[in-house]
Amino acid sequence: MKTKSEIVRAFILGSLLEVAIPKPGNVSRYKDFEDLTFYHFLFGNTALIGPYFEATERGILLKEGKINESEVGIGKLIRIAVAEAKKYQDANPNFGIIVLSIPLIVSLSSGASIEDAGKMATRLISKSTPLDTVELYKAIRIANPKGIPRGVKYDVYSDTSFEDLVRDGINLYKLAEISCERELVFCEWLNNYDLTYETLKLLENNLESEDLEGKVRKTFVVLLSKYEDTLIIRKAGIQEAKKVKEMATQLLKNKITEEEFERFMYEKRDLRNPGSLADIMATALSLLMLKGYRLESKFLRKI
Repeated sequence: MKTKSEIVRAFILGSLLEVAIPKPGNVSRYKDFEDLTFYHFLFGNTALIGPYFEATERGILLKEGKINESEVGIGKLIRIAVAEAKKYQDANPNFGIIVLSIPLIVSLSSGASIEDAGKMATRLISKSTPLDTVELYKAIRIANPKGIPRGVKYDVYSDTSFEDLVRDGINLYKLAEISCERELVFCEWLNNYDLTYETLKLLENNLESEDLEGKVRKTFVVLLSKYEDTLIIRKAGIQEAKKVKEMATQLLKNKITEEEFERFMYEKRDLRNPGSLADIMATALSLLMLKGYRLESKFLRKI
């Protein structure tokens, strides 16, 4: 079983690696957007150290039988983490990362293996309560992510939504069922983190023979060629998401160059920013770091 420090370190490092490594369409150490910069990620992600330790404590209480699965308080843990990230910067660099990471951190600290943590996280989501969803809604209001629909049932910004969620028994699992079509992150809650583990497997394949940066970039392009990013859909529409998918496929087939793909991804500023897949990548990198690697030159080596 991994220690609290090992778990928290891995999930902080994974999120920092994700933003530092230049990936097409994303913020990186070489690329900023007008309202979202590399430094927002540094300030926001390092602010999660305390909340992530709190999540490990809840996992330990669960392991010891001092709380049950419905008492973990995943929604509250997410709300605390989002508020802490917002305290140190004025953007929304990591809401999706937090939403993915908190259930995994609780699962890992409760004794789940790296391989089984996704299944355990989905179980915790299924055992959550409507009060967890109320807390998640409070977190969404703090983060204020782009593309949240208004005027819909269970409107995040409606003053009556909290009562409606409790009255209708909408826990986090039921909310994820409603929201999966609009956000890949919530699909992970329903599906044992299948895409996260697929990404982890892609990263691990021949990892020690390829430099870290190249491996992450190549893996990200594979994801872009297979999946339509839901952040792009929310901001720019389904056709733009399909264009990104097609262009990534063209790159993998060597029909366009990396430079052409990069120009395409940034030509509309942040509208083609694949943020949902970037959140998946950050989480997969966190699990990778938890498996025990050290950096030697530009390569990762198993400790």
